[in-house]
Amino acid sequence: MLAVSEACERNKDPILAVLGRELAVCRSVLEIGSGTGQHAVHFARHLPHLSWQPTELGGGLGPLAERIVLEGPPNLAPAIKLDVRAHPWPVARVDGVFSANTLHIMAWEAVEDFFRGVGAVLNAPGVLCVYGPFRYHGAYTSRSNAEFDRYLRQRDPLSGIRDCEALERLAGAAGLELAADHVMPANNQTLVWRRRA
Repeated sequence: MLAVSEACERNKDPILAVLGRELAVCRSVLEIGSGTGQHAVHFARHLPHLSWQPTELGGGLGPLAERIVLEGPPNLAPAIKLDVRAHPWPVARVDGVFSANTLHIMAWEAVEDFFRGVGAVLNAPGVLCVYGPFRYHGAYTSRSNAEFDRYLRQRDPLSGIRDCEALERLAGAAGLELAADHVMPANNQTLVWRRRA
């Protein structure tokens, strides 16, 4: 039986609405941390102009690969192993990168590696879309996000909801400019950075 994330089921259509606009001119997208594969299958199916490359850490590859075999459309590539801490990333250059609910479960050093890796594989023009909870100038967008951050840090002191401004600095160092900040349901955002031609 395939693993199912209820959060993915709830947020896949709002995210798709944003990606449909932000990735409109892209042809290839790398997804970092594809998890159960529900997003990858859904987005690839509804954005057939994209070649979608899902990735996951080694331990999560099996369930992800199973979903892709059973449900994946033709434009969804087989899943590959990718650890953002690797240098260089074992992937081809792409027009877009997407990641959902990953930066707050990584150590900060891995977040730095994430942006370094994106900077190395993203074409110009190119777009990076990151979905999840974020802070602004150290402030949470909701009480539930503050509670979630406390839970994350109790579980793993190296994890936690990231400040948008700190991410902007990393993105800037990778040659990316913040282009949009979409408010999403359940106190989440989709941040969009672009590399200009």
